[in-house]
Amino acid sequence: MPEKNGLESYMKEILSVVIPTYNEKDNITTLITEVHKALSGCDHEIIIVDDNSQDGTIDIVNKLAKQFPVKLFVRRDEKGLSTAVIHGIKQASGSTIAVMDADLQHPPEILPKLYKAIQDGADMAIASRYIKGGGCPNWGLFRRVTSKGALMIAHIFLPSSRRVKDPVSGFFMFRPEKVDLLKLKPVGYKIALEIMIVGSFKNIVEVPFIFKERSTGQSKLRPQQQIEYLSHILSLMSRTGEFWRFVKFIAVGLCGTGVNEGVLALVRTFTAWHGTIQLIPGIEVSIITNFILNDFFTFADRRSGKIGSFFGRLLKYNLFAAAGALINWGIAALLFNNAGLDIYVANIIGIIVAFLWNYFFSTIWAWK
Repeated sequence: MPEKNGLESYMKEILSVVIPTYNEKDNITTLITEVHKALSGCDHEIIIVDDNSQDGTIDIVNKLAKQFPVKLFVRRDEKGLSTAVIHGIKQASGSTIAVMDADLQHPPEILPKLYKAIQDGADMAIASRYIKGGGCPNWGLFRRVTSKGALMIAHIFLPSSRRVKDPVSGFFMFRPEKVDLLKLKPVGYKIALEIMIVGSFKNIVEVPFIFKERSTGQSKLRPQQQIEYLSHILSLMSRTGEFWRFVKFIAVGLCGTGVNEGVLALVRTFTAWHGTIQLIPGIEVSIITNFILNDFFTFADRRSGKIGSFFGRLLKYNLFAAAGALINWGIAALLFNNAGLDIYVANIIGIIVAFLWNYFFSTIWAWK
């Protein structure tokens, strides 16, 4: 017998594919047909969770359910991609659950590769745009910048998301026993990020895929979703304790700002140095002050008590903080010399930019 996607040995398990839909009449027939074809080598079910579409999607799915292993659930009192996915997960009977979009931007032929990764030992497999072999070739500059910005935000503020290159992918597969559904509180549409952060996944694997452009129907991407994404990040930060870490880092930064501005005032009082040169002592003193406070306050849970580790962190902090200091000094000097801003105001702006730089490298390097 010829191979069917390499899945014959896994036919004892059922794979549940959860697909949230809303007004997808132009895509749904092709999608269900291709998903069924891609998974022809294993037992599977296709769970459609529809948010009461008015374009005929529901009627089409009902007809397809007579031909394919499709279950349809229509929600009339609730809307939203993430909550639709959770609803579908609760209805699933499979020992493995896949989640994908209905707009054909997630290629069904990737499903067998994700499933194989699960069967090979992964408890979560993510279809990734940002590893070798993946990509978004048809995206414009704005969408690329927006996507990369979302990735950076997740990686900076949610350290556990750094295990993967594409934690905001909407195309993934996982073992449901690894997640307590009662703890899921998604906001917006990045349900994979929610499941990954809340779940107890030890082995997450990424599988490359090429993100396709929508050929029919209207995109659901709206500016409101960017606000929802930031709200989601804040929610996850609060639940994982990273929100209070950031608050502590801000508090330390404010102390450092006071030190920086205080030293600047002393230097201006007792020296006749050029304005921009007067900035340097305050920057250096605040670097040392901030490191000590962060080491014993902000990142106490990641701090080793060994002397060598302390000085290792100090060296790392000084390296990226020195770059942050140059950013601080450069921006302040530019605004003071060229924009005519008051030197104290210019310095504050430089401090803010350097602060964001320092937090990023603090979390990924000095206290990772």
